Amino acid sequence: MKRKIYIQPHDLLFSVVLILLGLSAKRFDHNIFVFDMIIAVITAGIIIAWSLKYRHYVNHAVRGAIKGIKGVNHSYLEKFSVPVVVTDRQGSILWYNKKFHIRLAQDKDYSGDPISPFINGLDPDMLIDNTGTNIEFDGTYYTVIASDVDDGIVFYYIDDTDYKVTARLYTDSRPIVITASLDNRDDFERNIANDDVNLALIKIETSLKKWVTSCNGMYIKTAGGRYKIIIDEKNLRGAIEEKFNILDYVRSIKISDDSPFSATISMGVGRGAKSFIECEEWSLRALDLAFGRGGDQVVIKSNDGYDFFGGVSQGVEKYEKIKARVIAKSLAAKIAESDNIFIMGHQTSDLDAVGAAVGMWSVISKTFKNHYTKIVINQETTLTGLFLKKLNENGYSNAFIEPSTARKNVSDKTLLIIVDTHSPTFVEDPELYKMCKNIVVIDHHRMMVNHIENASVFFHEPFASSACEMVTQLIQYMNEDALNNYEAEALLAGIMLDTKNFVLRTGVNTFEAAAFLKRKGADTVEVKRLFSDSIVSYRTRSKLVADAKAYRNSAISIADEDMNRQKNIRITAAQAADELLGIKDIQASYVIYKSLGNTCISARSLGDQNVQLVMEYLGGGGHQTMAGANLGDVSSQEAYDRLIEAIDKMGEKASDSTSTIKRRILDTEKTNKATE
Repeated sequence: MKRKIYIQPHDLLFSVVLILLGLSAKRFDHNIFVFDMIIAVITAGIIIAWSLKYRHYVNHAVRGAIKGIKGVNHSYLEKFSVPVVVTDRQGSILWYNKKFHIRLAQDKDYSGDPISPFINGLDPDMLIDNTGTNIEFDGTYYTVIASDVDDGIVFYYIDDTDYKVTARLYTDSRPIVITASLDNRDDFERNIANDDVNLALIKIETSLKKWVTSCNGMYIKTAGGRYKIIIDEKNLRGAIEEKFNILDYVRSIKISDDSPFSATISMGVGRGAKSFIECEEWSLRALDLAFGRGGDQVVIKSNDGYDFFGGVSQGVEKYEKIKARVIAKSLAAKIAESDNIFIMGHQTSDLDAVGAAVGMWSVISKTFKNHYTKIVINQETTLTGLFLKKLNENGYSNAFIEPSTARKNVSDKTLLIIVDTHSPTFVEDPELYKMCKNIVVIDHHRMMVNHIENASVFFHEPFASSACEMVTQLIQYMNEDALNNYEAEALLAGIMLDTKNFVLRTGVNTFEAAAFLKRKGADTVEVKRLFSDSIVSYRTRSKLVADAKAYRNSAISIADEDMNRQKNIRITAAQAADELLGIKDIQASYVIYKSLGNTCISARSLGDQNVQLVMEYLGGGGHQTMAGANLGDVSSQEAYDRLIEAIDKMGEKASDSTSTIKRRILDTEKTNKATE
């Protein structure tokens, strides 16, 4: 905002100088004397006229301000016990009382200056719309009330520093409950010598204790190898600013020289609850969510929802067969209590969702023969058209029904089994989900905040390769003779899809499940045929790979309008993202395409980058190595710009974590050398 122009001492001095110059020139040239005097007189006249006009303007504005406050006069406004300042409509200072002059202006003249420095740069009109605005000026806290008058704005500064400091101290001292746990303690206790394990645990607990001490908190070790930590809100904000560097330090601790295991820790934080009990409940809920997302992270639960920190490392397979056996027994009991069973995957179902559904349909229909069991699928939007055609040709047409038909057969004893998703918004038919009271969830994707919470059986394993792997394990405990070769091939196809032919996210259980399916007659050649492409899809995939651009060790490709019109663009985009990972120095790949009017992104990585975090930043989700997002009705260019922003954001986060680890390792080495 420009400063108002009004008379100043140097303006008068300028006129005086012109007059003196004119008088001195009289001795040399009469014409110059006359010219200088004319200029001096005109300048002085303009200055005096402008000064009078401005004084009139100021007086008129102040009178308008006073008129806007009924029952007071100018002298009363001057005697206000709080600082008062009057500005014009543009925010230039016209007048202020003595309190403002002493306490905020600090005895300096700010007439004509903008009000911005005294309202922290806020828009004056915004203060008018508020009942009171908090302002900090020179270490003092004010509540500023702005009153709109005819010719300007009156600002009243109410000093409530004591109140705000007290409120801040209260907020800063609010207790925070944290529940911490080592993610893979059982793994390295089973596979590493006791001495190495004990030494590693000592290092971890010592580092955790130092971190808690730096936060002015306290902690105790509880049963099950967990830790209860109490800190306050002020120190939690400090930990957030440091991005919970305790995660990086624990991850840098070596269990032993020849050990493949790296310790990781997860924390659940209860923040802003009404009581200690509620804080602890929130921390336990947050810790479960951290485990469901693969561990090695901090999850904060507050009234505003969830916040996530960490999660940059690869998850380690750790779930036990005993859990699958318990789940299988519970599931069998639920099925026995039900009259009819519906099995449903996610929208635009893939081979993992359909394969898992076929596996569950097989074991239920052959073990509980008197139950009405159907697979709910939208055959218009599924990505498994070739596979469904093969099943229908071999007598499975009666196994599938459309969602509209399923909704007509829902009763109080209907059991809905949801596979390959745990989000109520991603299921094949959200309306059917809402109608069913008895829910079972079988899924391997990392836990989302918006997940199904009313499931009576929730079989969730983020370390599993696929939903088909999880269903295969359940079948072995429910009725391992239920599968024939077609059903075994369906399950094997789902495993091969999500592991990229046993390259990514494979563990011991993955190969055991594949071996079981092979014994049941699964033909790998037939499964391979399910992944065959048309010549059009092959050309599209090749063009997407060829047109990709590199950015921060990532490959990004955008499908054009012709590609987006293809029916199988979703599958082709995912396949192109897989192929882009074969390019040297490419750690992650992203393909942007349009499907059903929405702009989507298919993301893949080999584990060096966590594409799940990138996609979650855009509102999507998935796994560390395979994720996606639906951005809605936006242009491809806008999707690209948002993707770049997400990659930059997550790249900075990863760089901060890496630099923190390196710095701590260097500090440790220096300490060791000094000790030696």
